[in-house]
Order: sequence, then structure tokens, then C-alpha cells
Amino acid sequence: MLKTKNITSTYDMKVFTDEGSYFGDIEEAIVASNKVYGWKVKATKTSALSKILGGAKGVIIPHQLVKAVGDVMVISKAAIPNYDEEAEE
Repeated sequence: MLKTKNITSTYDMKVFTDEGSYFGDIEEAIVASNKVYGWKVKATKTSALSKILGGAKGVIIPHQLVKAVGDVMVISKAAIPNYDEEAEE
């Protein structure tokens, strides 16, 4: 059975990757013609996204990369911007 959810109930929802890493919080949805095209995810101090982006405030995740929405949102790890940890060291 398909369950529906109000978009406003997703605001400030925690976002995790399918590997279990905390990614950030939902800031807003990008909607056109009654269809969700993407999600604006803000980087928080404790998120992996803030470490990857540095000074940027967040990213836009295409809706196709969302795997599940419930108490939290689960996204594909493909949504993570390319990041080379060795280059930082």
C-alpha cells in the first residue's frame, strides 16, 4: 500500500545515506507541476556533508536518488559529491 506524506512534514527531517552516514537536514522541496524534482539539504555541524562542502550551506539532491521517506529520509550514496580524503591530507 502506498502511503502519502505532506511535504511540510519533511522539513528539518534527518537525511542519511544508504550506508548509514548522517548527510544533513531537509530544508525545502523543489516542486513543479505537482511533482517533486529535488530536495534542498542543508549541511549541519555534525553531518558528513559539512565536512565535504566546507563553507557551502548545502546541496540539491534529485528526487530519483531518494530511496525511502519515513521518520528519516534515505538517499543513495551516489548523491554524495566527489570527495578525495587523501587530497585533503
